[in-house]
Amino acid sequence: MSTNHKSLNDYSTFQRYFIEEFYEDYQEGSLSRRSFIRRLAFITGSIGAASSVMTALGMEAKYLPLPNETFVDETTFIAQTASVAVPQSPLSVAINDPAVKPQDVTFDSQGENINGYLAEPAEAGTYPAVLVCHENRGLTDHIRDVARRFAKAGYVALALDLLSREGGTATYDRDEIPGLLSNVDPVRHVNDFISGFAYLQSLSSVSAEQIGMTGYCFGGGVTWRVAAALPTLKAAVPFYGPGPELSDVPNIQAAVLGVYAEMDERINGGIAALEQALKDAGITYQINIYPGVNHAFHNDTGERYMEEQATQAWKDTLAWFEMYL
Repeated sequence: MSTNHKSLNDYSTFQRYFIEEFYEDYQEGSLSRRSFIRRLAFITGSIGAASSVMTALGMEAKYLPLPNETFVDETTFIAQTASVAVPQSPLSVAINDPAVKPQDVTFDSQGENINGYLAEPAEAGTYPAVLVCHENRGLTDHIRDVARRFAKAGYVALALDLLSREGGTATYDRDEIPGLLSNVDPVRHVNDFISGFAYLQSLSSVSAEQIGMTGYCFGGGVTWRVAAALPTLKAAVPFYGPGPELSDVPNIQAAVLGVYAEMDERINGGIAALEQALKDAGITYQINIYPGVNHAFHNDTGERYMEEQATQAWKDTLAWFEMYL
């Protein structure tokens, strides 16, 4: 059956999540029409399927290659790689900061090698640990910076590259990555973090009973799913991602701090039902909605970064982990 005739409801949770997110970005002017269409094509599998989605969204379906871009076939593009954004946050921790010890690591997950970025406090000791899940951009320098921030705050942090099997984030251009992340069963991502959890437990620098997780955007959605699948996870802080299946909420054992943005109407529509499910299941939780900010306000390399609320959310994250790890 051709994918060209799928409705939006025929796509998976993360595929729909990305389609809606990028449509919102396009409408706001932060994403070009060409990038929007390219991302749709990678998510849906072809230009034809992307055109069908655009029609469903009320858009004219027309793709024009950029002068620096080659349209090879329905799923293959060659384009220049976007420039690397410079961090703006005062919380940013340099790679050569003497307080942290960062390194690239590899561990086994489901019989395959998974790459990660491990950041530890430089001073020898045993510390609580935090798993970090990246956004739809993959394992970027920003997420590595976030891992170093945790290390400087006294945690061992492990950020995974969920595109390890595909050759790693750096192999692909920005528009291709969301399709790669959303076109696999999210159970694969969850199992990679369960393996990352076991890897952290194997480290002498980690207190094996004190491990939590955080993630941003897409990574927030993965964090919810890991919390529902891993009963030994002690605390979780998902940032504005798609919530878990409500039927899975009773499986959560971790204390959860949900971070949301006041202006993020697309995501916030699901908060009430999720909060009721958390209450009904007796989960230790807190929902924080930060005023005057929109989706992805924590990413200081992005257009929606807001220093005041991002800094407050970071302080609240550390306070939550301090309390429950």
